[in-house]
Amino acid sequence: MAGIADMSDEERAAALRKAGEVRTARAELKSLLKMGSLSFREVLDRADSEEMVAKTKVLSILESIPGVGKVGARRMMEGIGIAENRRLKGLGDRQRDALLAEFG
Repeated sequence: MAGIADMSDEERAAALRKAGEVRTARAELKSLLKMGSLSFREVLDRADSEEMVAKTKVLSILESIPGVGKVGARRMMEGIGIAENRRLKGLGDRQRDALLAEFG
């Protein structure tokens, strides 16, 4: 994979555009979760089929659930044994089940 220094101006611009689109999509996903328009189970289901969702950090999603917050999300992840940098696609079956038991 080429580094940013090896990219042409057009490639760099395209990468920046794509990164912006991904950030916007993740913000929308978290907003839907926060408003209650999307359930945690639905987020996990989308992670199975959508790469953008699969690459979203678990901590970021948990913090978006109403009533959880930053401290609660970290405590829960620590209690279940999920690293802070884990992404949704990297969750094991037991970790998914534990989170679904809490938020399913």
